Amino acid sequence: MAASALLAVAVPAANASGTARASGAADEARATQRTTAAHRATGAPNGCDAARTALGRSLDTLVTRHGIPGVAAEVIGRDCGRWTAERGVADLDTGRPMRAADRLRIGSVTKTFTATVVVQLADEGRIGLDDPVERHLPGLIRGNGHDGRTITVRQLLQHTSGLPDHVEAIVARPVEEWRLRHFEPRELVATALAMPRPATGWSYSTTNYVVAGLIVEKVTGHGVEAEVRRRIIEPLGLRDTYWPGDHTRIRGPHSRSYFPAVGPAETARPGGTPLADGTEWNMSLGGAGGALVSTPGDVNRFFRGLFGGRLVSAHGLAEMKRTVPVDPERLWPGARYGLGLIASPLTCGGMWWGHGGTVPGGHRALGAIGPDGRGIALALNKVPDSQEAEADFLAAVDAGLCPADRAPHASSTDSTNGTESTTGTDSTNGTESTTSTNSNGTDQLRETE
Repeated sequence: MAASALLAVAVPAANASGTARASGAADEARATQRTTAAHRATGAPNGCDAARTALGRSLDTLVTRHGIPGVAAEVIGRDCGRWTAERGVADLDTGRPMRAADRLRIGSVTKTFTATVVVQLADEGRIGLDDPVERHLPGLIRGNGHDGRTITVRQLLQHTSGLPDHVEAIVARPVEEWRLRHFEPRELVATALAMPRPATGWSYSTTNYVVAGLIVEKVTGHGVEAEVRRRIIEPLGLRDTYWPGDHTRIRGPHSRSYFPAVGPAETARPGGTPLADGTEWNMSLGGAGGALVSTPGDVNRFFRGLFGGRLVSAHGLAEMKRTVPVDPERLWPGARYGLGLIASPLTCGGMWWGHGGTVPGGHRALGAIGPDGRGIALALNKVPDSQEAEADFLAAVDAGLCPADRAPHASSTDSTNGTESTTGTDSTNGTESTTSTNSNGTDQLRETE
């Protein structure tokens, strides 16, 4: 998978797509406390211990075999409540242990937030998913074979617009030229329009989501950042999720992030690749497609809110889950893409739904929901740099979402600063509806919360 590819993978109640229909993190916390109390009173199922062991082995592999300094995961489900696992260090200089509560840049997981707002606006009748871009942003997409009159909102969200990815052009420059500078959204679009057209019909492009963010702004009169805050972050109580703007530092407790050093290294893994600290970064490069800061806990809350019927209507979620085939070189074999959602097969059967993200400075994130409603969110402070490492990263998702007796697990048993804690085809326009093998997933999400 290309390093820039992931910047940068219910019955509605009233007002489904306006203010989110949730009492927020407080309700979920109370439900988690009830689940945890029940586990303490009766003893957690043996399968829960096996699941923690399987996921711990997968995280061990990422640290010991692939040189990721620190990895963390939070898993939440009806059977085992909410629990976390951490391996390695958040800061190579101080040796501070990695924590699942640490903030990180979540990269392209931001795309699902932006897509959710667009679908909310479609639920409200303010945007049509098959509207041409030209209707909302006249004249923006023109030239070099691109025409906003023939590109739809849906095609932006599912990466079938044919727009190149501005990220590829920018990251090809010396990093000092762009790491700390501000980019305007229309500047990013202009950069993409000057690039050669993608060779394939499906082509991952953060530019698509920059344009989607501009459409949100045009329709609502507010920036996409304000709409995501009002419609998602505040109603769901995502206290650690925010748009950094031009601030290059991450607020609050966070992991450092690392990327391979081109020049003299700031730090290095023992016997490994020299690494530079990439924590400070101006993420206007990603904008509506990659700028958010969050935590695994908030990412889990977001996806559970989305799939639990709190953010979009049942019809809206079905539209988000209408998928198209992807280029496996940009994602991975077996993956499909909907509207801001990746669907990926599990080894134990069924699909997980969610999204992954990377940022140039080194953070790697992923949030996913499995067929039974169990959720996992992962945080790495260095992007896996080989196909084997990426495969082991995805194996950790399997380990978190599959029953322990069927989940793949790594052979490594060594751990580095390892901790664990418990707190409880209908096709149209080339799309296919890919559904979970468990039809009760939404109900199970509600029961857990």
